[in-house]
Amino acid sequence: MNPRSLRVLELPKIIEMLAELVSCSLSRQRVLDLEPSGDLEVVRERLRETDEASALIMRHSSPPFGPVYDLKPHAKISSIGSFLSPGQLMEVSDSLRTARNVRQFIVKNAGEGSEMPILKGLAEVLVPVKALEDTINNAILGENLVSDNASHALKKIRREIENKHQAIRNKLDSIIRDTSNQKYLQDALVTIRQDRFVVPVKSEYKHMIKGLVHDQSGSGSTLYIEPLAIVELNNSLKELRLEEQEEIVNILTEITAEVAESAEVLLSNQETLIQLDIILAKGKLAHKMKATSPELNLEGKIRLKNGRHPLIDPKAVVPSNFWIGDTFKTLLITGPNTGGKTVTLKTVGLLTLMAQCGLHIPADHGSKIAVFDQVFADIGDEQSIEQSLSTFSSHMTNIVDILNHVDANSLVLFDELGAGTDPTEGAALAKAILTKLFDWKVTTVATTHYSELKEFALVTPGVENASVEFNVETLSPTYKLLIGVPGKSNA
Repeated sequence: MNPRSLRVLELPKIIEMLAELVSCSLSRQRVLDLEPSGDLEVVRERLRETDEASALIMRHSSPPFGPVYDLKPHAKISSIGSFLSPGQLMEVSDSLRTARNVRQFIVKNAGEGSEMPILKGLAEVLVPVKALEDTINNAILGENLVSDNASHALKKIRREIENKHQAIRNKLDSIIRDTSNQKYLQDALVTIRQDRFVVPVKSEYKHMIKGLVHDQSGSGSTLYIEPLAIVELNNSLKELRLEEQEEIVNILTEITAEVAESAEVLLSNQETLIQLDIILAKGKLAHKMKATSPELNLEGKIRLKNGRHPLIDPKAVVPSNFWIGDTFKTLLITGPNTGGKTVTLKTVGLLTLMAQCGLHIPADHGSKIAVFDQVFADIGDEQSIEQSLSTFSSHMTNIVDILNHVDANSLVLFDELGAGTDPTEGAALAKAILTKLFDWKVTTVATTHYSELKEFALVTPGVENASVEFNVETLSPTYKLLIGVPGKSNA
């Protein structure tokens, strides 16, 4: 699809709305890469996905989508015999829990296989690995915390560490409670320096407490001394902590080996969850917009029943009934400025692109959308000072590019075709462009103020006039589209 036309018709804003409705960052990036497809079967499949998601959400709400992490780095680490950190193992566990819960919800609520076959098929691809999930949950308590219950050896070591802690504290408490020592101490408390238990001693009495100096205060008035009486106890504690770390590495290595065995399943689950997350987001967007699934065709036929532009406030938007492709392939819309011509043009283009992305459109049931190979739009002021292009020159440059790439299965949208130059020349140029597109059987919608083009539509079979209604009594537009009736500019 033409990138400029996608931008002009504001499809990226709709894609951003869809991206806001996914549950995980991996899905968000995939959504932002979504583009319209010109393949009818691809579009049908995309819309069927949205149909199923919308039905599931309407009946049972959205599945309990928890976190889904990118486990490719985890699988790689596990495959080379290294070990995952507690935090990484928690990500594996969280992803497994999400896969299990989503599978359970969809399989339970998707009805018979023929009712929601896409969602049910994807859910059944998800493989719960409850044993690995439980192993991780039993062993890991936090980002950097391994549970005592991870192994009998770890529990025993930590019990010994606690006992050693208590023995050291008891010995230090007896030192700081000894009245003969209290005058030497800066404070009657026990602290830790360099992972060793110490007491704060006034620097002038450093020789009164025999031990090892580990640190001093910023002012130099206090020395942190490890009394000789607890040196051996501190040494034993250090050894136990080394044993603890070694045992933790063993535990993490063992669990990581289990992750390696399930790596293929984990990555498959991850991809399936991303697909499901995006499909469910499409269903959520359909509900948010009160949108419906259009009928598709390859004949260039568009029929919007009460079509609404999705970026206009739903309370303010005026629905349009629009059709093209049956008895006419070219539609010329006339009427006053600010009357809704450009909005109509953008609505037709944007709803077509949304459908080709597999999204429901904000229009009533029974609406039809043609699947086009290309959608081209020349809308808005594209004046370029940098390229020394006037508004007219910029439009003509874009129109020439469109004419060079258009084919019979394209949708072309022109806003104020031929405007910005001498009216007589502009009308002649616009008529020549429309005639060429008509001869090529290109589906074309254009807005204009030129009377010559209204006459062209009146006398040319296959070309039709339309207008946006204007209330002459209140001198204000009603924003209603009238097909078959040419309008006045009412300047």
